[in-house]
Amino acid sequence: MRTMRLAILVLGLVGCYLVAGDRAVGQATDDPVLLPPPRHEGKISVEEAFRLRRSNREFGPGSLEMADVAQVLWAAQGITHATGHRTAPSAGATYPLEVYLVAGEVAELAAGVYRYLPEEHSLILVQKGDLRERVASAAHSQACIRRAPAVLVITGIYQRTARKYGQRAHRYVQIEVGHAAQNVYLQCAAADLATVFVGSFADGEVQEVLGLPSDHAPLGLMPLGRIR
Repeated sequence: MRTMRLAILVLGLVGCYLVAGDRAVGQATDDPVLLPPPRHEGKISVEEAFRLRRSNREFGPGSLEMADVAQVLWAAQGITHATGHRTAPSAGATYPLEVYLVAGEVAELAAGVYRYLPEEHSLILVQKGDLRERVASAAHSQACIRRAPAVLVITGIYQRTARKYGQRAHRYVQIEVGHAAQNVYLQCAAADLATVFVGSFADGEVQEVLGLPSDHAPLGLMPLGRIR
């Protein structure tokens, strides 16, 4: 019995270590920030969201609410089924995308870079401080990134998909970022928020600013703010 209890304790500690290791991206040090639960019903139809969807580079005054940020993150990569299926389709359910939040003016959230954890619908701190200016510099000084209260950074880990699809993985991952980005666009349209997909940036600089591992390839930036 004593041996069994010791084995269970060891397995538990190993499990905690593995989970912590998976979260240990960059300089993450704080406990996860639990996000408000996502809404599953909206005030407009999906057809109306199609009609309203626009690319906006200008933002109105005011910070973002945590509920708004939580909803957009869920739209990008949230869990929608007990089996782990997500809001965006993924080739072979390999889920190569990782979403980061560069927060500057988000109510009840300290400025910093956070990684979204879909399974827990939470955020884990990666870097402390307001890094919007540095991210904007890495994106050729685009003002929409500097002025937005927050910026989503969508990255891809090609190896996750390559293990199943080989050389086709590059194409599949880039298709998938389009799915996630459109989800963000439509969610913003439904929530009276503004966004735009930015693909012009220096990959290496974005990785350095965010403290990303070398296998997390930045694929797109989406500044978030209120409709002007």
